[in-house]
Amino acid sequence: MLLEDALDKYPMEIKLRDGTPVVVRPLHRQDDVRLQKFFLAVPEEERLFIKQPITDRTLFRQWCRQPDFERNLPLLMLHGKRVIAEATLHQRGGGWKRHIGLLTLLTDPEYRGRDVSKVLVTELIHIAKHCGLRRLEAEVNGERKIALQVLAQLGFNELMRLDDYVLDMTAVTHDYVLLGKNLKVEEEYAGLGG
Repeated sequence: MLLEDALDKYPMEIKLRDGTPVVVRPLHRQDDVRLQKFFLAVPEEERLFIKQPITDRTLFRQWCRQPDFERNLPLLMLHGKRVIAEATLHQRGGGWKRHIGLLTLLTDPEYRGRDVSKVLVTELIHIAKHCGLRRLEAEVNGERKIALQVLAQLGFNELMRLDDYVLDMTAVTHDYVLLGKNLKVEEEYAGLGG
């Protein structure tokens, strides 16, 4: 299976731009506590697109113990045992958007400006190509300037911006930005996503 082939390279040890040693790898069964701790450390306005209540520990236990990498593939970046970033490739099993993956991305504020997001998104682009996807989308709120900048550097274009369109948990409105990237899919993978 091509997804398994794409995941063979992990765990991957690298150094960030500032020399910090980190590990990039898919989610493990034992990651529930550290993953929840990470999500709770990210500012609330950056968690707008998380649809589940992250204060519920059983949610993280379920994510980690019953992963479905064919639908949702979370890549983690760890500094020591601490999760410092999480990016997920969401895929649809069928339907008219089965060739389009959706990326979600969160980075610990203490680790920004060190190419963390760039590394994870680049890895997910590579995996998406292996899965036969032809396009990627990313949804962010307009205040996430660094995320918007990183995605633009990696070839994502703004498809749509809706002012004051989404609400955070305190009913404050934020801009909604949908970005997209066309993938050049290798010929051997071309028939898989659509």
